[in-house]
Order: sequence, then structure tokens, then C-alpha cells
Amino acid sequence: MTDENADVELLKPESSLFSYPNVLSKNDWDNWVQERGLYYPMDWDSRYETFVRMNDPGEESFDGGILMAPYGEGTYLYTNLVFYRQIQGQVPGGYRIFTNLLSYGQGE
Repeated sequence: MTDENADVELLKPESSLFSYPNVLSKNDWDNWVQERGLYYPMDWDSRYETFVRMNDPGEESFDGGILMAPYGEGTYLYTNLVFYRQIQGQVPGGYRIFTNLLSYGQGE
């Protein structure tokens, strides 16, 4: 997603990914820097769950911005969201979303 203002749809809004430790809202996607994500996967194993959907204007939607699958006693989490730009740009929502990704599974 090269449009940093592209709408983001939460596919599993009830997931703790969006509520622990930060309760995320649409505002957490505001003021992102340069783009939302790069190098989206086109295919993935059916064991992966998808959590966000977004698209550039006039383009098809992509669901591969956050992928997760159980792995052993843990979780394999993949994201191509450009957190390095959001952290460098001190975008509050970028920090909050990144923190939730790092904390996934701890609040359950």
C-alpha cells in the first residue's frame, strides 16, 4: 500500500491483537508516513489467519498485511507493515499497533 491514507479494515476486530495492551481504533492508522506496507504476499498456507485488509485507490484489496498461524507452543506472526517509517516519524498509532503485535498472546 503506497497510499499512507488507505482505509484499513480489521478482519477480526474481536482479536486480542487489537485490544491488548492497547485498545486500537481507526485513529491508530492516521498520519502514517509514506506507505502502509510493502511486498505483500500473494499466497499463504491455509493455517494462517489474516487480520487486516487494505488497498490503494483503484486497486484490489490485500489481506496479507498481518498473518498469524499457531506454531508449536507459540505463534508465527508475519507483517509487512512499514513500522520502521512510523517509529522514525514518531506516529503514535504505529507504536501502539507494533506494541500489540509484540504483546500478542500475553493478555489472554
